[in-house]
Parts: sequence; structure tokens; C-alpha cells
Amino acid sequence: MDSVQEQDAGWRGSPDLWLGAAYDALIENGVDAVKIQPLAARLRLSRTSFYWFFKDRAALLDALAGLWAERTTAPLVAASHAFAATETEAMLNLIGCFLSERFDARLEFAARSWALSDGAMMVRLQEADAARLSAIESLLMRWGHDPKDADVRARTVYLVQIGYISMQTRESLTTRLERIPHYVEIYTGRRPDAAELARFRAGLEEAS
Repeated sequence: MDSVQEQDAGWRGSPDLWLGAAYDALIENGVDAVKIQPLAARLRLSRTSFYWFFKDRAALLDALAGLWAERTTAPLVAASHAFAATETEAMLNLIGCFLSERFDARLEFAARSWALSDGAMMVRLQEADAARLSAIESLLMRWGHDPKDADVRARTVYLVQIGYISMQTRESLTTRLERIPHYVEIYTGRRPDAAELARFRAGLEEAS
């Protein structure tokens, strides 16, 4: 008889339920906490229920890595291709992605910590970094920057934003918004106008 009292007899959960528990464990305590028995206890399900949905822990970690890509790289790349009438608006779209819930900053931080002890995850992370940088470079080149200039500007954009996450920097939204026009000017060489900034702020308020 299982030591864990199940929620209901015969209830095994679902793939999303197990993945959600793995997500919470990763965010709270790191990848070493993503283990089958502790997750079963968290969910009040039997350990054997896990195997209805995942072959083993490695399969769960693979799904968790996929979730990370969906919640970080995918929205960032989409933001780099979002419609913009000007280069400064295009950069505001990109910065807005990092500031919104579309980009899961907590999961990004946890994934980077995870990669320090997992070679396969480090490879995924490096591939994601390359894809993200390429998307930002492409954005800049579409607005007339030559490849070398776009490369350096893209790195400036990306490393600053990832630095906020990796250093767990805490700023009020007011302070961050005050800095945005200056960041955009550094990134693009141009400062956004008042109307662009107003739309940017309104978009953040809608997303919050």
C-alpha cells in the first residue's frame, strides 16, 4: 500500500499536473528537487501514477526543458518579429516581452541554474542563447544596421536583459520605465517618441 494517500482511488493525475508540479519544484528548489517521489507526495498521488504519463525522470526533465523553451525563447523570437512602424517601436516590443508575463523570468533563472550541473541542459541553453541573439540581430538588420553593428547591439540588448534575470535585480516598474528611453537609444541609436512610450506603457498595464 502506498504511503501517500491518493486524492481519489484510481486518480493518476495528468501529464500537465505532473509537469506543473515539476515546474513548481524547479522554481522553488532547483532541479535536484524534481524527483518522482517528492512530486507524488506534493500531488498526493501514488508514485506509480507518474509512469502512466512519463517513461522516467529524464522524460519529465525533457518536458520541463520544452516548457522552458515555450515560455522564454518562443515569445522572445515572436516579439522580435512583431509589427513595428519604427525601429524604436520594434525595440520597445522586444523589451516589453522581457517585462511581461509572456517571458517567464523565474523559469529562465531556474533553467540557467539547472544547466550548471547538466551538460545536456547547458547545450540547450547555449542553443537558445544563439537563437535569441540571432533574432535580435535580424531585427536590427531589418532596420538598416550592418551585421557587425547588429551583432554588438544585439549582445548589448540581450546580455543586459539576461543580466537583470541572472542577478535577480529588483527595480520598481516606475524606475524601469524611466530607464527605457535611454536603453532604447543605446540599443538603436534613436530615442522613442512620446507616443511610442505611451503605447508601450499602456501595453504593459494591459498585460499586468
